[in-house]
Amino acid sequence: MSRALKDYIFIGCKGLAMGAADVVPGVSGGTIAFISGIYEELLESISNINLDLFKTFKKEGFSSAWKQLNGNFLLALFSGIFISIVSLAKAIKWLLENEPILLWSFFFGLVLASIIYIAKQVTIWNAVSYILLILGAVLAYYITTLNPLISESSSPLFMFLAGAVAICAMILPGISGSFILVLLGAYKPILEAINNRDLKTIALVGAGAFVGLLTFSRVLKWLFTHYKNYTLVALTGFIIGSLNKIWPWKKVLTYRLNSHGENVPFNEQSVLPTSFDGDPKITFAVLLMIVGFSLILLLEKLAVKKN
Repeated sequence: MSRALKDYIFIGCKGLAMGAADVVPGVSGGTIAFISGIYEELLESISNINLDLFKTFKKEGFSSAWKQLNGNFLLALFSGIFISIVSLAKAIKWLLENEPILLWSFFFGLVLASIIYIAKQVTIWNAVSYILLILGAVLAYYITTLNPLISESSSPLFMFLAGAVAICAMILPGISGSFILVLLGAYKPILEAINNRDLKTIALVGAGAFVGLLTFSRVLKWLFTHYKNYTLVALTGFIIGSLNKIWPWKKVLTYRLNSHGENVPFNEQSVLPTSFDGDPKITFAVLLMIVGFSLILLLEKLAVKKN
């Protein structure tokens, strides 16, 4: 696929948005990839990392292998993701701690519009479609209600598996990889490993993520090739169910002590703005939902215009 420099800049910007979403435990970078129109190309490109790629490299050299990999696309996208995580992580962390309602409201509007966007691409609605939609929604909702594990293991096998499971969730629209790490009890050990430059743990998580990414991307690619309609339906269900996690107004049921000895929310329940304990900031929240919702409509119009 021939692209100009400006196209790769746009892909990098999509990577920035994916990285920002992945930092927030509850929003999936896969959802952003899907609504920005690069999801299937991303799966295809990742699936190109196989034995044939190494054979091409050996016989025809780096240039041919890079083209087969769709390397320019992956480099632009993952550069955007990396820059976003490094530069926006602190800002998003501050918003999560100080303005959670406003941040979640923006993402809620974003994800709500993405449901409509993905559902519009479903061509056949039959009994199987509705069953898959309901099953996907129920499964995702159930995952959002699970309590995080208190016992935080850091054994080598556990860290490897945590990396594999989290990366699978990260590329699956509707399921947040960072939230899965929270549920597994691996979020804190991985953050500590990064802060302490524990290269062994980082390498284990990275190896797990690499294996999980290569394996799961092939599964999703196969599903899109053979059962695209049903796959879109199931993903729509996943995203519908995930709305519970990003609902802006929460009631804290239990707290836990973090590594700094501070009380932080442990288990939360979605409530109506009128039942929220504190200032619900309804006006600003609704405005940001509309902004998030409108952003997806704008992306859709730009995609249609481009095609």
